[in-house]
Amino acid sequence: MKFRSIFPALGALAVSLAALEPALAQDAAPTVNKGDTTWMLISTILVILMTIPGLALFYGGLVRTKNMLSVLMQVFAVFSLVAILWVFYGYSLAFTSGGEGTLGAIIGGFSKVFLAGVTGETTADTFTKGVAIPEFTFVAFQLTFACITPALIVGAFAERIKFSAVMLFTALWFTFIYLPIAHMVWFSEGYLFGLGALDFAGGTVVHINSGVAGLVGALLVGKRIGYGRDLMAPHSLTLTFVGACLLWVGWFGFNAGSNLEATGGAALALLNTILAPAAAGLAWMGVEAIGKGKASLLGIASGAVAGLVAITPAAGLSGPMGSIVLGLVAGAACYFAVTSLKNALGYDDALDVFGIHGIGGIIGAIGTGIVAAPSLGGYGVGEYSIGGQVWTQIIAVVITLVWTGIGSVVLFKIVDLITGLRVTQDAEREGLDLAAHGERAYNY
Repeated sequence: MKFRSIFPALGALAVSLAALEPALAQDAAPTVNKGDTTWMLISTILVILMTIPGLALFYGGLVRTKNMLSVLMQVFAVFSLVAILWVFYGYSLAFTSGGEGTLGAIIGGFSKVFLAGVTGETTADTFTKGVAIPEFTFVAFQLTFACITPALIVGAFAERIKFSAVMLFTALWFTFIYLPIAHMVWFSEGYLFGLGALDFAGGTVVHINSGVAGLVGALLVGKRIGYGRDLMAPHSLTLTFVGACLLWVGWFGFNAGSNLEATGGAALALLNTILAPAAAGLAWMGVEAIGKGKASLLGIASGAVAGLVAITPAAGLSGPMGSIVLGLVAGAACYFAVTSLKNALGYDDALDVFGIHGIGGIIGAIGTGIVAAPSLGGYGVGEYSIGGQVWTQIIAVVITLVWTGIGSVVLFKIVDLITGLRVTQDAEREGLDLAAHGERAYNY
């Protein structure tokens, strides 16, 4: 009898639980999928690969032998410095609420400084409602974006800047330029996010931001001794090729990882990250062959990087055919920026940071408004208007140009007052490897 009498009680309990189920579902914690988490951890590692050693070798091969080690050192040290600053206060200022009003739309708050409250149990949202990833994973992934962005800048004034100036400028620029732009574009309360600007993986935050800062630095630091007169050819295109390949491979984490989930959206971003740089490399190579009679390895590698830059903001939003068009436009446009525009204006952007990242980033950011259109095979949502979205993209580009342009000028001036920007003429002639670091990249 006892066994029989329990069944009605269990039935009543089941009915009660069923009634509670909708309410419990609303309060349920987001689901964390091990596959999504694994993909994001792999993507984080890939972005580190594209920075050290990828970017370091790409830049290092482009400078003269006497400055090879200095570029490797700058990229490595910048990565290390920003990684620490990111967990101290960068993550909090970029990805927490800064309160209501104008300030909160520009920068976050201090609620998570030193990663306060971030544990193995806390989560970060993805693009799917109810699906999350561990917050530590999101912190680490975004850390890599913060690290590579100022590392890109050092190519603009390579071979003549003080190492102390690089480090001080990096700390200031990360704090006052990168973090506000990242907050405005990627945080739900950010101004440009609210405006509806599309930036899937960093066209404004990473590439326009770093490209314009690089141009400002090249102008304020000044030209290298002998620029336009002496031969300043890359000392090792082999290493530059290796770096370019590592950049391309690492960029899959950069773009496809920005989907935050291991879904078809990540696969789309990955495919676009193959097609756009391939098209851009071919476009650069073709234009170069027409103009100079020969196609160069440096040309196709630079074109591929330009295509990677251009597809970054559109990686998960463009259809495959749109990514090819974007790559073709970026490859040709960046070629003319690196050759004709730079020569016409006469600035010494040593490793073409502005010509590739600045110009490529602008093309990609504005072009995203076009290639994301569903009518053109893209994946924009809602009642999509190409004209309206392009206008929003232009606003985002202009705000980024002004913020980083004016801000970088101010910060370079501050650094100049504190440490000075440029090494002595004797040090520059000797090479920064020995003059700044007491080592040689090569000992024969």
